[in-house]
Amino acid sequence: MTEVSQMTQQRIGQPLERANNTKDAQAESRRSEQVRQLLAQPLTADDAVRIALLNNPALQADLAELGVAEADLVQAGRLRNPGISFGRLERTGGGAEIERGIMFDLAGLLTMPMRTQIERGRFEQARVRAAASAVTLAADVRRAYFSAVAARQTAQFMARAQQAAEAGAELAQRMQQVGNWNRLDTAREQMFYADATAALARSQHEERVTRERLIRLLGLWQSDVTLSLPDTLPALPSTPRDAIDLEKLALENRLDIQLAKQATASTAQALGLNKTTRFINVLDLGYRNKSETGAPRRDGYEISLELPLFDWGTARVAKAEALYMQALNRTADTAIRARSQVRESYSAYRTNYDLSRHYRDEVVPLRKKISEEMQLRYNGMLASVFDLLADACRQIDAVNAAINAQRDFWLAETDLQAAINGAGSPTDVSTNANRAVATNATNNEH
Repeated sequence: MTEVSQMTQQRIGQPLERANNTKDAQAESRRSEQVRQLLAQPLTADDAVRIALLNNPALQADLAELGVAEADLVQAGRLRNPGISFGRLERTGGGAEIERGIMFDLAGLLTMPMRTQIERGRFEQARVRAAASAVTLAADVRRAYFSAVAARQTAQFMARAQQAAEAGAELAQRMQQVGNWNRLDTAREQMFYADATAALARSQHEERVTRERLIRLLGLWQSDVTLSLPDTLPALPSTPRDAIDLEKLALENRLDIQLAKQATASTAQALGLNKTTRFINVLDLGYRNKSETGAPRRDGYEISLELPLFDWGTARVAKAEALYMQALNRTADTAIRARSQVRESYSAYRTNYDLSRHYRDEVVPLRKKISEEMQLRYNGMLASVFDLLADACRQIDAVNAAINAQRDFWLAETDLQAAINGAGSPTDVSTNANRAVATNATNNEH
């Protein structure tokens, strides 16, 4: 876990810990207290990631694979248990013939260093997969967090817009009753109120959906949830990130590339083991003795091996070679896709940064200036209250667009970090190595 935690710390700035056994009441209490302390204040993106790393059960299930890989590594360094044989034959007319033997797996002893090396490679892959799961979870949590905060901000704004629309519809109805407003304009104001009410319902539902998605990723029970989110998204950074050396950084840091390289190496080792055991796959050596009634005991040894009469191992070797070439090409494909994803993610990052800054510095100030001018005209009796309400309708679109642009920037920033440090699909890139090792393990199960 130390190496896994270091890999996680380097990529997401958060350490990773394996959850203690729930039977350890003190450790469980400490973990719960950490989560409660983080939830006691308005949640930040980093705090959300920290809670998920402590509390997400799916991540803890992935970390349990480390124990499985470690057990396989230890098992590879142990010999198969010896076999004992005993036979007794009764002779007609009296007397008996007894045979005793004990057999050891000599082939297993000779191939133990290579098998241990293969399992050590699989264990290293399990470490990278564990770190990849944590990095993937952190990216998912950040996306869910920014979506939830943006949905909350939109819902609060739509609530205010709906109140303004309601006031406008009520005023229009009253003015129509006294004969100062026609039915067409009254219907338009009521339609605006109806649309604002529907938009508010949709925004409130979206707020609940994104909040629940975040709660699931944090691993929280609904009865224990005291999730407090900020009212607004974080401000934009003063300057965007530079694109220099991002592709190089991705090739050095991406866990799916590291995992693909390790899978290729493990497949190559499995190919070597298949070639080594191509002709002699089973070789047992043992001690044997035989005693008969009225005769001295005879001692000796026995060798048991598999004769390659029908299966010369060519199919196993061909399969291992095909798996190796498959792993080699998938490693190259992973690197190509990684570089492309970095370029694509940076384009989205920079575009959304420019758009969000455009709304912040240009669109929203202009819309505010128009609103102020409209207010001055209303004060000078050059515009009606309904002109103000119509302007408010246009403000809704501008503010919602600004919120969405700011949300999209933070989502793009998360995607860029995932493209640089990311994990790809941590369960897929090692398939070839596992298949190659499994093929050889099947051959050695005699």
